Amino acid sequence: MKIGILSRKASLYSTNRLVEAARERDHEVRVINYLRAYMEINEARPRVLYQDLVADRNANEEELEFDAVIPRIGASYTFYGTALVRQFEMMGVFTANESQAITRARDKLRSIQILSRAKVGLPVTTFAHDAKHAKGLINRVGGTPLIVKLLEGTQGLGVVLAETGKAAESVIGAFRQLDANILVQEFIKEAGGSDLRVMVIDGKVVAAMVRHAAPGEFRSNLHRGGRAEPVKLSAIEKKTAAQAAKALGLSVAGVDMLRAERGPVVIEVNSSPGLEGIEKATGIDVAGKIIEFIENRAPRGNRKDRVRA
Repeated sequence: MKIGILSRKASLYSTNRLVEAARERDHEVRVINYLRAYMEINEARPRVLYQDLVADRNANEEELEFDAVIPRIGASYTFYGTALVRQFEMMGVFTANESQAITRARDKLRSIQILSRAKVGLPVTTFAHDAKHAKGLINRVGGTPLIVKLLEGTQGLGVVLAETGKAAESVIGAFRQLDANILVQEFIKEAGGSDLRVMVIDGKVVAAMVRHAAPGEFRSNLHRGGRAEPVKLSAIEKKTAAQAAKALGLSVAGVDMLRAERGPVVIEVNSSPGLEGIEKATGIDVAGKIIEFIENRAPRGNRKDRVRA
């Protein structure tokens, strides 16, 4: 099978592991910098064209043809990256995650609205345009401490813990003055600075770890000094993670959850989850499981447009 990995850097751990896993299974695999690809859109035969001028200044333009692609689209390039994924879908290429699902997951507000409709456990969340509603936003999430989160933030950036009412109003006001869209969320104190990262592939939980925040830090992201270890999930935690991925239409997802007294609550669903932390913490070949999913699901020879309205 010919597999394309849409990633800006072949040297990234996750990209490299996917390449290794594909080659171990005798697939032809290639990393494509999606920002260097462009699209020809017409009614007869849509195409994706590529000219790797970085690798070779004299490189010829080529038409890309794959049986399947694995999108590893960075948050800063969601619009262009998902447009390219959509073009492959128009060409009948199987995509590990569909363009619409990636777009849903990247929009934090839209994703929690969809999860809410699917009855997935969530922290109480508020959203408003005007900072004049700050007191209402704070009261609706149960008061302080609380979390203020930028809609566009990733990897823990743009996430602020406000421990007092005045601090919360100040942060909300400052973000709104910058015309930034924010969510105000309930702080799950009993989580104790830890969260769960659960890998869901094709509706099944394949690996899970618990991440602990570094001393003095409430965010448990590993690149912010957190540490991780494998964890055994309860039945309801497995069900919640799978339900969250399904609600957003993601076949490959990293679901982040907190252990609240009322049960697991989902704080984010990632469409391009990093593999390094969870593979090293659990010893599970997650990259291999992604390739196995593609082997089982890629419609060989089927060139039907998979884009849904």
